[in-house]
Amino acid sequence: MCGICRMTGGKRMDSNKRPDTMERITTPELAEAFIAEQVAAVRERVGDKKVLLALSGGVDSSVVAALLIKAIGKQLVCVHVNHGLMRKDESEGVIKMFKEGLDANLIYVDATDHFLGLLAGVSDPERKRKIIGKEFITVFAEEARKLEDITFLAQGTIYPDILESIKAAEGKKAVKSHHNVGGLPEDLQFELVEPLKLLFKDEVRVVGEALGLPHAMVYRQPFPGPGLGVRCLGAITRDRLEALREADAILREEFDKNGLAEKVWQYFIAVPDIKSVGVKDESRYEGWPAIIRAVNTKDAMSATIEEIPYPILHRITDRITHEVPGINRVLLDLTPKPIGTIEWE
Repeated sequence: MCGICRMTGGKRMDSNKRPDTMERITTPELAEAFIAEQVAAVRERVGDKKVLLALSGGVDSSVVAALLIKAIGKQLVCVHVNHGLMRKDESEGVIKMFKEGLDANLIYVDATDHFLGLLAGVSDPERKRKIIGKEFITVFAEEARKLEDITFLAQGTIYPDILESIKAAEGKKAVKSHHNVGGLPEDLQFELVEPLKLLFKDEVRVVGEALGLPHAMVYRQPFPGPGLGVRCLGAITRDRLEALREADAILREEFDKNGLAEKVWQYFIAVPDIKSVGVKDESRYEGWPAIIRAVNTKDAMSATIEEIPYPILHRITDRITHEVPGINRVLLDLTPKPIGTIEWE
């Protein structure tokens, strides 16, 4: 019996519905069974055609890349789009990791000005997500036209993405749309390849390690497709976006130094489009608040708050308020999921 059939009690998986009988992937054996099944399925479906992958460098797209490289090798073409909403040094790290480490076919596209231009003045979170998602597809289509025989588009969709995006069809209001689930333009020339779409995040990590990816890559901080666009709250401006990027880098550096990087599942800074009065150099100083969010979860469907020691919080606050122009307060978000979501937008 095939790996997936064994995990689902002998039943094949429906397209976007995880069977109730599907066994949770928690062991290397189950991961290997999943990998073998997906490798065979991808080879059968793709044949000698080429696959285009949006490679952000996050856990999901990295595992998809490793899985597809195992299945079809150089037929996979990875495209990394810098939309100007990446974390500090993120794009540089992706290029180094995948070009040198995994020997992937990697195309780098710097679309910063294009994306930020489209997002100028847009404050509604759903509009921002949809603009970013639509333009991702457009950019990939443009890159595909420069290549030959691109037939498939691979995506790092995982099951929580699908669950949140189909709630409307079940009579519930979707929490937020996901740019990598549905909503693709009708004239899209690609067929989708989504090998992880029935897995939860913890399962993706088990599969990643079974594929031989480095531990640091598999347990890398989750990062949403819209990037800092959903953490620069409200209408995005370049100065506030840069303040967010620098504050977030300080937070990540301090978490690394103090042993919190792998203890906390997701941690980041959000900067809203509001200002408060502060004092700097004995003068009135108006600035934005930097909001720290640090949560733990196994499957991203619910989350609890990580308690950060106050000495570390004081150190982070001191650094951000002294090193990042435009930030004059640091706040801590104590809201679990539910009622809050992991991201602010």
